[in-house]
Amino acid sequence: MATLFMVCGKIATGKSTLAAQLADRSGTILVSQDRLMSRLYPDEIRSIEDYARVSPRLRDAMGDHLASILRAGVSVVLDWPANTVLVRHWMRSVFEAGAADHELHVVHVDMAERRRRLMVRNAAGGHEYQVDDETLALFDRHFEEPGPAEGFHLVLHD
Repeated sequence: MATLFMVCGKIATGKSTLAAQLADRSGTILVSQDRLMSRLYPDEIRSIEDYARVSPRLRDAMGDHLASILRAGVSVVLDWPANTVLVRHWMRSVFEAGAADHELHVVHVDMAERRRRLMVRNAAGGHEYQVDDETLALFDRHFEEPGPAEGFHLVLHD
């Protein structure tokens, strides 16, 4: 049975690194939200409001496609932050429509280490988006930790 692997964690916790590791197995593909958004909406995402405007369109466009990949027996790793109840609800609809199993990987890293990682990432210039302290704090305020009531198979990374 195919599996939908999801990642949850604040900015700079290593979600993309973990997603790449999870995708490094036979019969599994990686789908990156940042990569898709940076190509579909170049220069359009400058604020959290811009992100909130375009991300639902991308979810709508990708949901049926991802479910069909799962139904074909191919596992999918979503390098796509499962950081709110709304997004996790969408992800649930994908693996349910794809008749697939699922794992929600939750990553926790302290703030000092996250800031250090962001400095390195921003200096390297290889990531699609540069994040400053203000943006980090803004996105942190919107983060919703997954709870048992959501019913996901959780895999914790501390």
